[in-house]
Amino acid sequence: MNKVILMGRLTRDPDVRYSQGNEPMAVARYTLAVDRRFARRDQQDAQTADFIGIVAFGRAGEFAEKYLKKGTKVIVTGRIQTGSYTNKDGVKVYTTDVVAEDQEFAESKNAASSNGGSFGGVAPQGEPAPSAAGDGFMNIPDGIDEELPFN
Repeated sequence: MNKVILMGRLTRDPDVRYSQGNEPMAVARYTLAVDRRFARRDQQDAQTADFIGIVAFGRAGEFAEKYLKKGTKVIVTGRIQTGSYTNKDGVKVYTTDVVAEDQEFAESKNAASSNGGSFGGVAPQGEPAPSAAGDGFMNIPDGIDEELPFN
């Protein structure tokens, strides 16, 4: 089983691109700063967070583009995916990302404001609040394609 559950804050706004072809698909990439539960005693000044690369495809990518901003605290459920490519210098680069299958806000708008983050659990004024159901499908406000490209 390959299942990952993370909670953390976005380190910057998602980078969203669209695939080429007849049916362009959103591909959102962002980094999640995930606090470590316990710091090691011998490294008190060491980094206390892990920075995890997240990639969201299709509707999940559109959701990230529309609602996620730097500082937003989210819970991401997904799977680890590894890969590799050869860079322009001819060096093979290995990658590890979490492919987001579900993204949920982890704090309310008021809590996000008091913590200096972006909005949390409430949609912008005049729009219904987005939510993510436990069945792996997100309830996205009207106007966003309902088709999921996940396989």
